[in-house]
Amino acid sequence: MMHRRTFLALLGTGLTAPAHEWMLAQPPQDVASTTGRPLAGEVVDHLDAITASLRRMDDHLGSGQTLGLVRQHLRTVVGVLRERSYPDSVGRRLHATAGELLRLAGWLSFDGGQHTQAQRFWIAGLYQANAAGDRGLGANILGFMSCQAKDLGQLRQAVTLAETARTTYPATSPKVSVILDLRAAEAYANNRSEIDTRRALDNAFDRFSDSRPEHGDPDWSYWINEAQAHAQAGYCYVKLEDWARARDHLRTALRLQDNEFTREGALRNALLATTYVQQEQPELDRAIALGDQAVQTLTGQVTSARCIKHVRNLVSTLRPYRRTPAVRRFCQDARDLITT
Repeated sequence: MMHRRTFLALLGTGLTAPAHEWMLAQPPQDVASTTGRPLAGEVVDHLDAITASLRRMDDHLGSGQTLGLVRQHLRTVVGVLRERSYPDSVGRRLHATAGELLRLAGWLSFDGGQHTQAQRFWIAGLYQANAAGDRGLGANILGFMSCQAKDLGQLRQAVTLAETARTTYPATSPKVSVILDLRAAEAYANNRSEIDTRRALDNAFDRFSDSRPEHGDPDWSYWINEAQAHAQAGYCYVKLEDWARARDHLRTALRLQDNEFTREGALRNALLATTYVQQEQPELDRAIALGDQAVQTLTGQVTSARCIKHVRNLVSTLRPYRRTPAVRRFCQDARDLITT
């Protein structure tokens, strides 16, 4: 059995050490508890329903207003795990719930720029996923760790984490496989490996035609759809400096998206604006219009340090044109957002 203290001890040894530990770990044979009052399986249904609501709340409000609620709910789940009695089947569900909450808390911390805290949540989440025997949940956490590694400039580690996630997942849900393929594509794009990036993207889009499993997809995979896949493909081509392909994918993502993904809309607008600035003949008016939409969303609707970073990148690409009045005005508005 993999112990949580083992995972925490790996925190300082490198981003990929938990991935290797995860590959070697075997889930415990029994996670039943005989302490405290009996817990009915229906209680876990209610806990999972709250978790699902928190995931969707994050889509609208971002990390700044959601993380506290997630931590509070996580304390409740951990308390139930420690203080109630339940059979093995209920115990595994509880560990999976705790693992998903830790995954979500890690994501919210990462989105808010709290990288050390994010890593701690994710490493603890891997322990819970192992206790639950849930390879999909563990692979998803590794995918998020890959996303963090690329943002921190740990590009080889990002590839290792993404490929470990793909290797350890038994591919029982096409939607989960799409998520993992897209994580790999982003890691390869940041390493400027065009062939590997395009291969991972092709795999991801091909899986959308696969039939769904009889037991359904994990609820935490709800967010992946063709709009999100095109958005991540657009991000990859931005990193590869293929502005035309990036623009095609990002336009498609914006056309297909709905109002549930406010933060992602801001991110897509910022990335699309960058393609208009970087192309051979810059279209500054289009870039500024898209940038204004991103700034407006991030100012009044959703909190995300991760998305603000992309607005900062857009300001940097506009620097050669700062004498243009419209560009100067946008950069000032963006700086106000960044400073705040």
